[in-house]
Amino acid sequence: MSTDSFDPENYSILDTGDEKDFNDLTTLASAICQTPIALINLFDEKRQSVKARIVSNKLKNAFDHSFRVPAIDAEQDVLIIEDATQDERFLESPFIDGQDKITFYAGVPLVNDDGVVLGSLSVIDRQQKRLTDEQINALKIIAKQIVDKLELRKKAVVSEDTIRELRYSNLFMQKFAAMAAHDIKNPMSSILLSAQSLKARLHKLEDNGYEKLVDLNISSTKRLVALLDDMLAYSKSPSLLLTQKSTVNLREILNVVIDMVSIPENFEIRMPDENHMIHVSSVAVQQIFINLLSNAIRYNDKEQGWLQIRFNETAESYYFEVEDNGIGIEEAYHEKIFTNSFTLKITDRYEKKGSGIGLSTVKELIKALKGSVFVRSVPGLGTTFYISLSK
Repeated sequence: MSTDSFDPENYSILDTGDEKDFNDLTTLASAICQTPIALINLFDEKRQSVKARIVSNKLKNAFDHSFRVPAIDAEQDVLIIEDATQDERFLESPFIDGQDKITFYAGVPLVNDDGVVLGSLSVIDRQQKRLTDEQINALKIIAKQIVDKLELRKKAVVSEDTIRELRYSNLFMQKFAAMAAHDIKNPMSSILLSAQSLKARLHKLEDNGYEKLVDLNISSTKRLVALLDDMLAYSKSPSLLLTQKSTVNLREILNVVIDMVSIPENFEIRMPDENHMIHVSSVAVQQIFINLLSNAIRYNDKEQGWLQIRFNETAESYYFEVEDNGIGIEEAYHEKIFTNSFTLKITDRYEKKGSGIGLSTVKELIKALKGSVFVRSVPGLGTTFYISLSK
């Protein structure tokens, strides 16, 4: 016998009201056993729920959904109580007294293939009686049909959950690809600018400094190829984004991000004072910081802009603070900025408007990594993003 308990959430069945399929089976059980009452009760760890019942017209007023049946072990084929008024399991029941008191009870457990008791099928009478072997066998067959219907319900629930997960995964990857494609423009721009400078210097043939520009071209290209490789792998299997973690140096990840973003001369990036090793999906963390760093640069109107990254950790989580001295965000928009396609309808330092994709994808990434993000900001002074990621 399994020690597992019935989890009604897996079946989406408790408190769902009467259903014809189950009512028909209780009607069949009542007819075969010649009893005025038949019930399907479902159990969880805390309570019972009557899923279906058939009660003769004479007893409808006296017999309601509050009737509780005895628990039946999976090993029991059938529980028969010929006189409930003398059985201790019914002593506290209000249904063994009065004119319409019950006397006879027979129940068959509803047991799934894992040996878990889901509930019981019961037949009840006001008179003492005996069931034939054929009637008992019929009850068992009906009980098996009930279990089959419950298991089909469970599979349907799982299928619906799977469909929702697939839809979420597809939407998530679309957002991720859109943001990553946007971010690729940064190293591409670096490659283009350095290539143009290289062409000009080679033309003059008077300055050997072109070797540094070639090195910059090569390093930028390598980072771009690595990012594209990661994107292709994750697009084929989105779960890798969450399961394929590695232990990396936080400062090294941030340096990679910095090299992929065009940083103005009047903008300073302040990293955590100490080196920290973190176990994360590095490509996801890179995408998060690329977006936050790009936004901090784009929406900064100060003569000397800066972004400060702080880090802390506990046994369960990593914590990041990303603070800048940019234009800030009105409090009314602190939650809206994380919704898809929402923009503040303002232009950045390059006279361009945002797409509304970046921060919503950042939030989805953080959520997928079992983390959270929120923002605090003062217009005109700056903004701080608070991020937590589960280890």
